[in-house]
Amino acid sequence: MNNSAESNVGVEKTIAALRGLAIRGLVRMYVPEERRFVFCLRKGANGVAPEGRSRRYAAMTLVGLAGESAETVSQVLHGHSLHDVCGQLIEDAVKGDNIGDVGVATWAAKAVGYPDRSKLWRRLLELKPVEGVHPTVEVSWCLVAATLDSENAPADLARQIAARLVAAQGATSNIFPHVLGGGASRSHVSCFADMVYPIHSLSNYARVTGDKAALAAAARGAKHICDALGPDGQWWWHYDYRTGRVLEGYPVYAVHQDSMAPMCLFALHEAGGPDYSAAIYKGLEWLWHSPEINASLIDTGADLIWRKVARREPNKFSRYAQAAASLLHPSLRVPGLGALFRPGSIDFEDRPYHLGWVLYAFPPARAARWDGGGRGA
Repeated sequence: MNNSAESNVGVEKTIAALRGLAIRGLVRMYVPEERRFVFCLRKGANGVAPEGRSRRYAAMTLVGLAGESAETVSQVLHGHSLHDVCGQLIEDAVKGDNIGDVGVATWAAKAVGYPDRSKLWRRLLELKPVEGVHPTVEVSWCLVAATLDSENAPADLARQIAARLVAAQGATSNIFPHVLGGGASRSHVSCFADMVYPIHSLSNYARVTGDKAALAAAARGAKHICDALGPDGQWWWHYDYRTGRVLEGYPVYAVHQDSMAPMCLFALHEAGGPDYSAAIYKGLEWLWHSPEINASLIDTGADLIWRKVARREPNKFSRYAQAAASLLHPSLRVPGLGALFRPGSIDFEDRPYHLGWVLYAFPPARAARWDGGGRGA
């Protein structure tokens, strides 16, 4: 671990360093004999070891790699091509019932230019992204696929999905719900991902179509998360859909700091929305030096970025306690939890989607414009 802010200034405090780390990490996460990516690398008593497989994370990684050079792709995929991995991904995704897996695989197939995406589209339509009860983030991935792959998507699908997301945004809170079309027991709790992916997908849709309602909804959501940004650049985790207030800030995830927040805010700006470069840079500063641990989640020794900083508490107690209290009344909170369960616990794992999103958020051309001072978004 890096134990001081000063140790980060020379190397880690550059986008180029993050990109290099992402590429090296993905080399370790790819399983060439299966043409799949692992679920994560986890640090344990015997060192860092791979665990599981994830088609979803493979798709996100392909989206990131789609903007890289042929040399980088060959390095990460051990000589395989993007189409090699995408073909395996498609076979895996269409066998399942998860609309998120199919949606992000369709996005990935378009990103890498896979020639036959028909099986993905048939399966996606069977899962009903417009009518069904689905997580907001997964419907957002479907919107990106429908927006970018307009030659294969049904003519009106992107417009219908975009309208569904816009209609779901809280009228006064500007928060997107966790689930579309459902009445889950924690329906008033939305997470940061529930904001990022709608902002990103609606921004892309607005950029392509000029839809003003989509752009306005994305801009409202972006303003809200940027207004709520923590004092040291933390992108907070849980929000109240009814009021927009932060319910519980921790854990703070590295992927939010270096890729998910940047990718949605860059997309908004490219669609004609506000420029939030200052917020992006402040979020990156937290990753370079997190005051909760007086160090960085960027571990130069392990050559990985650890997943998150969480409270030292049993079984995610704070988030569940605050969700339960606020369910009784929007203004009700359990007092004293912040002092009782202080943040400082590190989750020692790294997942391929995180590193893929680093490459997607900061492709070579954008990375070259970022000079380490927060300029050049």
